[in-house]
Amino acid sequence: MEIKLNVGIIEPNIKTESLKTDITREMPNKQKEKSKDFKEIINPRVISLFSGCGGLDVGFHKEGYKVVWANDIDPWAIKSFNNYKPFNKVGICADVKEIDPYNIKGVPDGDIVIGGFPCQDFSMIWKRPGLNGERGNLYKEFLRFVDAKKPLAFLAENVKGILSANGGKAVEQIIRDFENVKPGYIVYPKLYNFADYGVPQFRERVLFVGIRMDTGFDFQHPKPTHGPGRLSKWVSAGEALKGVQNVPHNAEHMKIAPRTVEILKRIKEGGNFTDIPKDNKYYVKGMISHVYRRIHRDEPAKTIIAAGGGGTWGYHYPEPRALTNRERARLQSFPDDFVFEGSFSEVRRQIGNAVPPEGVRPVARELLKLFHKRYVAVDLFAVNEQLKRLSIKRRLIELREGNLYENVNMFSGIFQTNDAMDESEKDLVSPRK
Repeated sequence: MEIKLNVGIIEPNIKTESLKTDITREMPNKQKEKSKDFKEIINPRVISLFSGCGGLDVGFHKEGYKVVWANDIDPWAIKSFNNYKPFNKVGICADVKEIDPYNIKGVPDGDIVIGGFPCQDFSMIWKRPGLNGERGNLYKEFLRFVDAKKPLAFLAENVKGILSANGGKAVEQIIRDFENVKPGYIVYPKLYNFADYGVPQFRERVLFVGIRMDTGFDFQHPKPTHGPGRLSKWVSAGEALKGVQNVPHNAEHMKIAPRTVEILKRIKEGGNFTDIPKDNKYYVKGMISHVYRRIHRDEPAKTIIAAGGGGTWGYHYPEPRALTNRERARLQSFPDDFVFEGSFSEVRRQIGNAVPPEGVRPVARELLKLFHKRYVAVDLFAVNEQLKRLSIKRRLIELREGNLYENVNMFSGIFQTNDAMDESEKDLVSPRK
């Protein structure tokens, strides 16, 4: 079956000071299309794409979902995925482009499709060809599965850089394409910092939540719970690593050169290569702030990355050494009984590519209202008609939390950055003049 995609942008000259008020006022008394009647689903079935080692899946599993099918092209990641007992070895190693989701014998039906389509072509750290890159268009494989299974909801994850890739055109096209999958989906994108949801790490990712419009479920992204002025404090790296030395799996220490030890001794807690003066014989030139970055025990860790050259492994404090993979897994909020397969570098890559399980649990929990039928249905068809009057840019700028989307000041040149982000990281996300 061929999916017809309309990616045109419409942006009439309209005011959006109170979009939700306008939508409510203009909403017809009778829905344009009949709402779908479905039975309560206690344990929603998950189809997982681009699963990696299973970070998203662990988060959904913890909230009562059942993963019935999963796929990734990386054999080591799938071995790690299938190691986790609750997944019942449903992970399949194959090229997603070679899988036919319309064949129920090959891919079972599911209630929700989740996955993080490859992000390297959108990452701010590396070169960003965006949709023009080899992997940038793999989101269309995600579209195929949504079209084939018609789930009540989907969740797609990607890096922050997707918001500005291709001059902002990438996110516009992706959202439009998702919206045009029949019978019609309304897409709720939000930029998350997972530290604000209990993960001991500053990690920004975009979550696209899609809801089938015939369900009438008005999804609201969960509000942040952790950080200054909120219900709970951020979870610190020091708190996350308590007792980690007692976990036997993936706890090997990386061998590092004596010079690296001397470099680390000259870097303060939470610091990086910039702590060493340029006239010091141990000075190193770093291109990104991750170079020789040490944890601060009283703060969430900086972003755990999957790969990189020398000095990008993430480093302990007070011990002058690289983090173990189990320590990285703790900072990514993986449970201790999740055992990773592969070499030291391979496991590091799996952990760095993963979505923090604890970070997505609030989203999974919010989506249970849909599957458990604990909501008052609204006319999403009418809402969507109003949203079509706006370009994706206007949605992301104007629509605030409580009005279907939370404001992301991206396309006006104002990038939201966390106060804990250092200057070199801000340079990475600032728009080019």
